[in-house]
Amino acid sequence: MRRKRFLTLIGTLCLILALVAIPFTACTPEEAPPALPAKDKIVVGMSRPLSGPLAVIGDSAFRPVYETWVDEVNAEGGIYVEEYGKKLPIELLIYDDKSDVGTMTRLTEKLILEDKVDFLWPACGTAFIFGQAPIANKYEYVVITAEGGATTIKDMLPSLPYTFVSLSFSDWYQLPVFADLLAEKGAKTAYITYIADLHGIEYSGVAGIEFPKRGIKILGNVSLPPNLKDFAPVINEAKASGADVFCCFGYPDQVLTVTGTAIALGYNPKAMIGGPGVNFGFYHTTFGPAVEGICGFTTFARESSPELNAMADKLYTGKPEDIQDWWGHPYYWASLDIWKAAIEKAGTLDQKVIRDVLATEHFNTVLGDTYFTMFGDGGGLLAKESHPGEIGQWQNGVFEVVGGNITTADFVYPKPAWPAP
Repeated sequence: MRRKRFLTLIGTLCLILALVAIPFTACTPEEAPPALPAKDKIVVGMSRPLSGPLAVIGDSAFRPVYETWVDEVNAEGGIYVEEYGKKLPIELLIYDDKSDVGTMTRLTEKLILEDKVDFLWPACGTAFIFGQAPIANKYEYVVITAEGGATTIKDMLPSLPYTFVSLSFSDWYQLPVFADLLAEKGAKTAYITYIADLHGIEYSGVAGIEFPKRGIKILGNVSLPPNLKDFAPVINEAKASGADVFCCFGYPDQVLTVTGTAIALGYNPKAMIGGPGVNFGFYHTTFGPAVEGICGFTTFARESSPELNAMADKLYTGKPEDIQDWWGHPYYWASLDIWKAAIEKAGTLDQKVIRDVLATEHFNTVLGDTYFTMFGDGGGLLAKESHPGEIGQWQNGVFEVVGGNITTADFVYPKPAWPAP
């Protein structure tokens, strides 16, 4: 009996202790999450070609867009971030990479590790994208690219989840469209020159695939050293080939010099394409009416849509013609709008959350319905369906869209002869 009473007593005590413990457990407040550190701005870091051979592209392409766009957003108070309960203005921290890939990679790591910027905005140039994307992904920083294609990096995108490419490029979807235009007009032969870097190699390689598919035979494929000054031998060889189409896949330094040399030597093929370079206003400024019929890569003309025309008003009104970029500006503007919208939808500055928004959402921008074609769980390319145009041609002083989803003029072939000297 004593043992039974003892066990009963022990059981009763355990029950009492359990009942007593319940209120204390239930009333214990959950541990509050740590407060966010004070935040009064969003710091964006960039390594850009403020000097060197790519400065002419940087100054005419992404730079006018981000300067105009940031001023516009900051005038409205900045970007609303829900986790901070307020708008945060944007502050830019920009270093000069001097048009050198190695310098750019070092500066990108400095921005992330030493300056601890909130976000990265892109470097300039195809080879620079190739160098910067793995760094951004290593440290899990979203980067939406600007100037530069991605033919080679496209195959790497499944392993680069934080990389989003905004610009159209060689096989996404420019050269297939150009090859179709040429084939429809009966072009049979082409002569290709290209700068000896990643950009030139990618474009010449894609042309070497797309042209023969349409029955266009390649009569020459010549690499141009970046420091080449005398283009006369190349132009004379192209002229002697009798090719219907002449291509110069280089940067403005090469494109401008090739054009001037072709005019001086009287080389007037039925079609001529170059870029980047032909797409900029300074190309028309340099050569005037002589640019008639020359092709390049583009996205829009003012007649493409009211939204794109309004964007052009913001960028070009009251500014020199030289600053116009008919290829890149809409993509760069749209990419910044997408970036802002992703932050606002995410409600946080957390890179992973913002990355997932970019990967899954559609956005309304100057391009219309704008979204990325994703590569598995990796990065993305701006969808082809979001490209207004692909191929442009100078016609009566306007860089018209002659190939792509939205065209503003018919393709003129053969191009007019050079004006009399």
